[in-house]
Amino acid sequence: MTADIVIRNARPMGGEPVDLIIRDGRFSSGGARPTQEIGATGYVALPGLVEAHTHLDKTLIGMDWFENRVGPNRNDRILADRKAKRDLGIDARRQSARQVLQTLKYGVLHIRSHVDVDTEIGIANIEGVLETREALRDLVDIQVVAFPQSGMLPREGTLDLMDAAMRAGADIVGGIDPATIERDPVRHLDAIFALAELYGKPIDIHLHELGELGAFCLELIIERTRALSMQGRVMVSHAYCLGMLEPTRQQALIAALAAEQIAIMTVGSPAAPALPLRLMRQSGVAVASGSDGIQGTWEPWGNGDMLERAKYLAQRNGMTNDADLAETARICTFGGAGGIGLSGYGLSEGDFGDLVLVPARTLAEAVAVTPQSRTVIRRGRVLVRDGVAATDLPSID
Repeated sequence: MTADIVIRNARPMGGEPVDLIIRDGRFSSGGARPTQEIGATGYVALPGLVEAHTHLDKTLIGMDWFENRVGPNRNDRILADRKAKRDLGIDARRQSARQVLQTLKYGVLHIRSHVDVDTEIGIANIEGVLETREALRDLVDIQVVAFPQSGMLPREGTLDLMDAAMRAGADIVGGIDPATIERDPVRHLDAIFALAELYGKPIDIHLHELGELGAFCLELIIERTRALSMQGRVMVSHAYCLGMLEPTRQQALIAALAAEQIAIMTVGSPAAPALPLRLMRQSGVAVASGSDGIQGTWEPWGNGDMLERAKYLAQRNGMTNDADLAETARICTFGGAGGIGLSGYGLSEGDFGDLVLVPARTLAEAVAVTPQSRTVIRRGRVLVRDGVAATDLPSID
């Protein structure tokens, strides 16, 4: 149950200490006598952390250890992942719920998940994650991306399954490497933009393609966004090419992304080119981040803590001063919220009463130390107190 709450002596986004009031599930300037009081003792207060890119249907959390003998390239991983779905019996509903509940304790209250659609599993994973979304809707917001991981054009019938996924309730149309996986960037992008236009939905495209090939595909995405007036409704995930171009070319592409309000998601991968975070943010590009796959067949890493992800972004980009660390915290909060199109997000009057208290005095300290004993509040309901989950939270077998 929710209650009117006052959080005393909190530091919103590391600012000066204030009292924060949540009334009827939203932040308020007052007007009611709180029925619950929490002493923040000068801790940093963040809005709910935003996981802007993960794969809830693929995590192996809670399952037996997967011995990874997968080859090094992306096609090897796609094939191994497809085989694992059959051999390991990964239940998308159960596994997605496990990841959501694991990351809840860190304060992740908003998730965008890419969910596989292909000719072997059909839309079963979409249906499983949609079940999780409904079952846990009072705890977390989940956006579901219909994602053709194995390719759409080379596998006949996948486009029809993408259509079925949208009809089943997916929120976003996904795409993947238009040139190297789909082998036809124009047809692939035309197909997913047409699907998005048909259902009135946003787009989120995995773009791993490097250098000028990636830049060319990015230009095609920009052109279609402009032509279909989809400003603010397109995200490009990874976009490694932006970290590989000569300065003039890089700046021109970033300016075009900003003009069309196309968001960029980066996980700060140590094995991929680092994106120019400062330039992108200064140019007005919405920059979000995510964990990508957590403890899966692709990689064994990750726990889903988006403050830890902010630390990875800082380390990958050589950021050490307090202002830069604070910026990575904003990428994992307000940047993510802007990138995935959240409304009512923040710590101001009228925003939803979602809050994470982190035992730190500044944003830089919160990112560098990533304290674990956090308090997590969702719409005025305390879900986690000093790192201990509420007793009424669901458990997953």
